Amino acid sequence: MDERFPPGSTAYTKDGRAYTVEEVAGGIVYCSLPNGTETDFPETQLLTATEWQGQSGGQDDVLYGRVARAKAYAMLATKVDPSAAASFLQRADQLSPGLLDFAAVTIAERALADSGHGAQAEGLSIIKCRKVFDDRAPEVQLSALASVLGADAKVLAGMANVGDNLIRAILDQGMASHAQAFEDFCDRPRR
Repeated sequence: MDERFPPGSTAYTKDGRAYTVEEVAGGIVYCSLPNGTETDFPETQLLTATEWQGQSGGQDDVLYGRVARAKAYAMLATKVDPSAAASFLQRADQLSPGLLDFAAVTIAERALADSGHGAQAEGLSIIKCRKVFDDRAPEVQLSALASVLGADAKVLAGMANVGDNLIRAILDQGMASHAQAFEDFCDRPRR
């Protein structure tokens, strides 16, 4: 029994919450969360990483449903011209390849953390996060990107027709606090 959940491995509850295994004794798995919270479960109530991935097909709907309900994708507080938003997004994607993927995954990670499921962020698919992002109207996408950049969506939309250097400077300024995370992200396989 101890072989199924060796210390240091990840154990998943049926709702997808991930725990780090500390010890297994008498059919009880003693676990902890990244924040240090300790708990225990009967071994029969937990899944190994392999078991979780094997059954997670139906869980994807739940996981990406949480992502789709992210605060960043909520209705806009201010009106933004959809064509200006689409134009800015297209130019930003050309000037900084991978930026929109990074924004989509960052928004997904934030949404999961806000809903108490931050441990599930490990296995997020870039492609699925980007699909959730792309399924939104351009003005909502721009607002979501603005939340990652720490910028105002209306200001970004107003920059849709300025030169590349100015847009690049705004993107660089907004991404300054994410520089290392973005560099690491760009090294990830796009799956």
